[in-house]
Amino acid sequence: MSQLPASYQEYLAGKSESFINTVRPILLQSAADQTHGVRVLNLPHGHQAHLDDGIPFGTVVEDID
Repeated sequence: MSQLPASYQEYLAGKSESFINTVRPILLQSAADQTHGVRVLNLPHGHQAHLDDGIPFGTVVEDID
């Protein structure tokens, strides 16, 4: 399993367990390919994360859907 870069570990610090469980798999996928960053959408009933080729690797951007 890929190690998360420091920027991703810092992003997860202090977040709830349910948030981490939602976002961490995508952060791991990003860390494995080291090509794309991650966009986290704040939805009315939770969160969704996905790789985004417009965001540099190691960066997380939060957005509202």
